[in-house]
Formats: sequence, C-alpha cells, structure tokens
Amino acid sequence: MSEPLHPPGETPPVEGSTAEAHPERPDGGIWEHPRALLIMIVIGCVLVAGFFLVRVLTL
Repeated sequence: MSEPLHPPGETPPVEGSTAEAHPERPDGGIWEHPRALLIMIVIGCVLVAGFFLVRVLTL
C-alpha cells in the first residue's frame, strides 16, 4: 500500500531528523597546510640530491 500524500510545505514523517545537525566543515585533508607539504617535499629532494652529490664527489 502506498503512503498518503502530504500537503505542500509539510514534511512527511521520517526516521531521524537532520534539522538539528551541525554544519560540517569541509575536509581539507592533506591540502589543509600546503606550505608544510611543500617544505617536506623540498627537504626530501634536497636530501636525495645531497646523497648523490656526496656519492659523486667521493668517487
């Protein structure tokens, strides 16, 4: 049997309510601090380049 129609503007009864839900903050994830991520990448590149530079100079 189908549910009865509700008048326009009236919300039908449901399980649970989202009327009191708090606004969700958008998830920044790894992009929350892009400068910190960039600094870590640059430091890693410098360390790898330094390793190979030392290897070449000590031949």
